[in-house]
Order: sequence, then structure tokens, then C-alpha cells
Amino acid sequence: MSITAPVAQQKAIEPIGSLERTNFLWIAWGAMLLVSALPNIVFLEGRGSVPSWLIWAKIGGLLGLVLLGFVWQAVRSLRAFFIVLAAIYLAQELFFRVSQTDWWQWQFNYAGVTFRVTMLSEQGLRLAVSLAIIVTLLLLGFRRADIFLIKGQLDAPAAPVRLFGMKATEPWTHFGWRFLLGAILALGIFLGIAAWPMLGRLPQALPLLPAVFVLALFNAFNEELVYRAALLAPLHKVIGDHQAIYLAALFFGLGHYTGVPYGVTGVLMATFLGWALGKAMIETRGFFWSWSIHFVMDVMIFSLMAVGSITAGGR
Repeated sequence: MSITAPVAQQKAIEPIGSLERTNFLWIAWGAMLLVSALPNIVFLEGRGSVPSWLIWAKIGGLLGLVLLGFVWQAVRSLRAFFIVLAAIYLAQELFFRVSQTDWWQWQFNYAGVTFRVTMLSEQGLRLAVSLAIIVTLLLLGFRRADIFLIKGQLDAPAAPVRLFGMKATEPWTHFGWRFLLGAILALGIFLGIAAWPMLGRLPQALPLLPAVFVLALFNAFNEELVYRAALLAPLHKVIGDHQAIYLAALFFGLGHYTGVPYGVTGVLMATFLGWALGKAMIETRGFFWSWSIHFVMDVMIFSLMAVGSITAGGR
């Protein structure tokens, strides 16, 4: 029995009443928060560690949501979203477990291992997650354009953003560069403060720049695929562009609590960046601007990580 065509060919938000519409959005947001890093953050801050049963609670919740998408007519249009969420979580957990095996540690995380070996092996696992998600979306009937894996319209109009003093639409070929410069400044301030005692090491990163560029390219692709395209594809025609962008942005931001940038500041910065990159992906219907902006941000981050000036989670 094939479920792919009805799921992937969903063209518009289903006509539902205002109360049902609110509940519908709560279900979508609740599913995202279940899979996100939020429960882990709560336990980490509340009791200092994440309980081992949490993974099984998340898996059980995800399986329940997928089943719900098949048996409850009211949330049928969220079925693809539930399946993709389950694929993201299960793939990430599987490859994380692989990275913790003795064989993997002996191969790629031994004493004296270089930055290139450790980070490239990690990106290899992340790429495997991305490929698993792409296969899942294709099996659900989505086309490459549906999951934004095309260049898109580079000069597509960017909707006004009052926060940026932008009162009228302008092409992404203008707005994209201005946003990139602002993002570089904001991230530069954060990294400068966080890495201030060891900023003198930065010149040592010059010989590592080729590896930094490769890592940034892969990491930007993996995160844009998993945290942006994979969520927007099954959601934006169901709950609307804005809600889908906000949901994906928070999912991305929460994942940075123990990443770079990190902590509450990191969550806020990454959520804001996620909103802008989601806006780029939706408005241009492509991957170019979000991947390019993300790549530049990651070059800055990996350059400092390469020489040990900053670490994930600030630890």
C-alpha cells in the first residue's frame, strides 16, 4: 500500500475551524519539541544529567505520532512530518551510537588524533544522517525541488522585515549580502568574547584552512538539510510558511545549547539565524542562500575550533 502520493502532493492548508486549527498547530509544535533538545536541556539543568529512559520515551512518542497520522483523520496531513521527525531522531541516535563504539573511537578519536581526522569522521556520520533523511523524503514522494535541493531563484523577492528597517520587498541578491554581513558581525562578537583568552592562537589555523573549508561545506549542508529542508518540506504547505519557518528555527536553535554558539545566548542566536535561513529557503525555493550564509558562519567557528580556542558547549 503506497501512501506517498497523497502526502507529498498536499497543496494547501486543509480547511479546518479556528479551534481545530489551534490544536493542529499545537500537535505539530509538540511533536517538534518532543524530538528536540529541550527535554535534554531541562534534565541537564535540573538534575545534572539526562536519564537513560528519555531516548525510549522519545522513540515511543514518535512511534505513537506516526501511528496517529494513519488512524486519526484530523492529523493525516501531518503524517509525513511525523515520519520525517522519527527518521531524523532515529538516524541521529543510531550514528551517535556508532561514534561511541570502541572500534570508532580507536579509528578516529584516539590519543593524539588530529583535528582533521576527528572532525571529518564526525561529518561523515552527519552526512550519513542527511542521506537517510533524503531517502526518507524521496520514499514519501517528495521531489528534489520539494525538499529545496536546487539552487532556487537567487534574486527572488525578500519579504519586508521591520526589524532590519526593511519597509519594502527587495531581491535576495541585495538582502542576502546585507544579512550575511550582519550575521558575521554578531557571530564575530560572540566568538571574540568566548575565545578572547586564546584568540592569539588563531593564526595557527591558517595551515588548517583547507580542512576548515571542507568541514564548513559539509556541516552547512548537513544542518540545512536536517534542521531546515527536511522540516519545511512536509510542513510549509500544511501549517503555512511562517509557522513552518518558526518551528524549524527553534528546532535548530535548541540544538545549539551544547553546540557553537552555546548556552542560552547560542540558542537565541541560532534560532534567529534559523529563522533567516528558513526565510531564504522558502522565499527562493532553493538551497543556495541558506547553505552559503551557513557556510561562512561555520568557517568562522571551525577556524577557532581547529586551534582549540573554542569548544562545543563552551567546555
